[in-house]
Amino acid sequence: MSIYQDKNLFLKQNKLGINSRVMLFDLATVGHHPIYIQYLVKYWQEKELPGKLDIVVSPNFLDEHHSIITHSKINQSQSIRFIPVEQKDYSNYISQKKIINSIFIEWDISRKYATRLKVDHCLFMYLDRLQLPIVLGDNFPCLFSGIYFRPTLHYDDFDNSLPSWKDRLRQWRQRLLLSSVLRNPQFKFLFCLDPFAVKHIEKLNSKAKILYLPDPVQICETADLKTEQLKTRLGINCDRKIFLLFGYLESRKGIYQLLEAIKLLPPVACENLCLVLAGFIHPLEKLQIETLVREIAHSLPVQIITCNDFVPEQEVHLYFQMADVILAPYQRHVGMSGILLLAAAANKPVLSSNYGLLGQLVCQHKLGMTVDSTLPHEIADGIVKFISDVPQNFYDIKMMENFAKQHFHENFASVITNNIFD
Repeated sequence: MSIYQDKNLFLKQNKLGINSRVMLFDLATVGHHPIYIQYLVKYWQEKELPGKLDIVVSPNFLDEHHSIITHSKINQSQSIRFIPVEQKDYSNYISQKKIINSIFIEWDISRKYATRLKVDHCLFMYLDRLQLPIVLGDNFPCLFSGIYFRPTLHYDDFDNSLPSWKDRLRQWRQRLLLSSVLRNPQFKFLFCLDPFAVKHIEKLNSKAKILYLPDPVQICETADLKTEQLKTRLGINCDRKIFLLFGYLESRKGIYQLLEAIKLLPPVACENLCLVLAGFIHPLEKLQIETLVREIAHSLPVQIITCNDFVPEQEVHLYFQMADVILAPYQRHVGMSGILLLAAAANKPVLSSNYGLLGQLVCQHKLGMTVDSTLPHEIADGIVKFISDVPQNFYDIKMMENFAKQHFHENFASVITNNIFD
């Protein structure tokens, strides 16, 4: 379908009207959030979609993600505006010590801007946080929808599921709260990032429409020269297999279990291993992590390279292309991870936690190997297998490619826009 046919279809289906105004609301600046906004802006501009798009963000967003703002200005799009919330509102929001207070303030800020901008529909880019205000807070001034990141009410269906009483209590609370949210007459669409959860959420007797939203990734082709240049820049020794842990490096990422696993490796595995830790290290954990890395590098013939810095968005795919294996040893992580998508887009296998959605996706789509990542010896066994065998034996390249294509960023953007305007 051409751009113009797509636009005409939109105009025909658009019950909000050609001059309707949609608001994206997101005060987060890290992780998935800026990428989601970038893909929606790109799709809106390329398809020349009707109506107005107001993107309400934190004041920090303008500085931290200037490239996204610049992109919209280069195209001189009059239909898209980035609107930072007032500093006094944002300062009040981030200064709260109790999460319960911050989420109700966030709700009030969203109501304020929806009213001020006279929007017809609001999309909450991170619905999970705002469920309680939706149920107990003041009414919203227009229709709204949201992206739902972390459903767990269906985790009992997954392989390797051994739910504790805490897990079951969380599932019960989640089911109760979500069903109340979906009964709100102003709630229109729930965009769920977990494909397995949709049928379970539909059973909550909601008038809202429940839709699977594929977490987006951009498939990039990279010249071998660029990856070799990155290896040289990082000082990676030749003939070592590169294992990459990427992102915001903290305890929930499983970095401590990973480092303990390195200690358990036989010398021959260490001699063939280069561990790359790429991304910011949590400030409160920086000293402990750096101390562990120095101790391991001093006592074992392993190469560990730490890149404690922000990786520019245009370079992220280079790290994944460079690596032989991508590490995802999350500690009982709930929801999706962009790491799986970036790995699949680069045709690289993952050594992943077997818990929850991540474990299920890796097994179902044959993206690599899963282990109980809470146990260092299982991570160590997985590393040894990848080093001693051919990595291609642990994944299916065709299934991996199909998985990446299903999550192409245009699919993500079209699901949102086609439904909000349907």
